[in-house]
Formats: sequence, structure tokens, C-alpha cells
Amino acid sequence: MSTTLDELLAYIDTTLEPGRFRDYCPNGLQVQGRDKVTRIASGVTANQALLDAAIEWGADAILVHHGYFWKGESAPVVGMKRRRLGALLGADVSLLAYHLPLDAHPELGNNARLGQLLGIDGFEPLDPEDRQGVGNIGNLPGGQTASQFCRQIEALTGQVPLLIGEADARVNRVAWCTGAAQSYIDAAVAAGADLFLTGEVSEPTVHTAREEGIQFVAAGHHATERYGVQALGERLAQVFSIEHRFIDIANPV
Repeated sequence: MSTTLDELLAYIDTTLEPGRFRDYCPNGLQVQGRDKVTRIASGVTANQALLDAAIEWGADAILVHHGYFWKGESAPVVGMKRRRLGALLGADVSLLAYHLPLDAHPELGNNARLGQLLGIDGFEPLDPEDRQGVGNIGNLPGGQTASQFCRQIEALTGQVPLLIGEADARVNRVAWCTGAAQSYIDAAVAAGADLFLTGEVSEPTVHTAREEGIQFVAAGHHATERYGVQALGERLAQVFSIEHRFIDIANPV
């Protein structure tokens, strides 16, 4: 079976509502390839390794969370950018990228999927008043120690997370935001979270965690953002009866 590129884009636009977001990059079709789509590959970041693997597999379109053309990015198409775009254009393969809309979706989003996979119950937006908000907060059924929660994260992601805090601290309420969202720690403290989970850590975050008495976990930017784009790719395959392959390039950070 196959579908058209326009049908795919229309479905994703209806599902993720990218027009609601003021983002750091264009959401949607970033590089146009052939109109007919039989195979779609998905992955976290449109790096060269992902492009090469997807093209070798025979993908007609590639769906990612981290695409191209970020604010402040150098404009000339040279070097790495030329090679990446050349691979897509040479193979006539489309690149579809969704950043904040894919973080925020309540079912298929990076945050929602990570929360589901970690067994966090009753989660809700960290800031219900922010229509663009991407953080969440919820409960760990029965509670866990911080070290137990970290072992659960390690089992899911395949890498050891960094814990700033006390390994035996009791954790009942967890706030989280995937990727580079360490600045959300203040909102997590204000919301009464026992622990805040994100992908990356910065030096000021360590001091905030220690002085505010909240457990802080950095589990990897890439590692925490695998799950939304994979879920969206699987949904597209189901809806349009096309083939889907999630390509997980060696986990960086």
C-alpha cells in the first residue's frame, strides 16, 4: 500500500497542530521528495547516519524530531549541510520534522510516551495555562526511591542516568520534560515535584536541585526523545497501511 506526501502532511498537521507553536525551526515538510510514500523511516535527529540508513532501506520519507533550519543557524549550504541535503535531494526522499509539537502531544508526544513507558500515573501539564507548554507532572504508583527510578530509566533507555540528589530519597511526584529542558526545574519545584527528569544538565541546575531539595535526573537528550517520533511513525503506518522503520542511531547523549 502507499499514500501521498500531501495526505501524510495533512494527517500530521491535524494531529500535532504545529500552527499553535512558536518554535525554533520550521515544523512540517523541510525537504520535498517524491509524492508517493510506501515506506517511512523515523528517528530522533536527521544526521547523516540516519539519512544513509533510511535511504538504504528504501524510505520515501524520513520523519524526525530534530530537523534543519534552526534559528541562528548559518545559512550557506556548505559542508555538512550540503552533504545532508544532497543525500535527500539525490535520493528524492522527503524530510518531515516536528519539534515542539511532537514534544507536547498528549498521546504521541515525547513527554507523554516517556511518562507512559515509565509508569507515571495521572500526569498533566506542568503549566496548564501555557498552550505551548511541554513539561508534565504525575505520580509514581506506590512511590520509589530515586535510585529505583533511575534503574527503571536505565532499563528503558539503555544508559545510566545522572542523579543529582540522594539515592534513597523517596519519590512520589515526578515532573519531567524531555531533551534540553533543565531550566524547567524551577517550575517543577513550584509544582511540588519530588524529582525532575530531563535529558541534559547545566551547571546552575545542579545548585538549584541541591538548594531546593529536589532530586534531579539527566537521562540523555537523545535517549529521552526516542519515543514520540517512533510512536508517530507507527501511527502513520497503521493509518495509511505503509511500512515504517524506526532507526535508532547509536545513542549519543
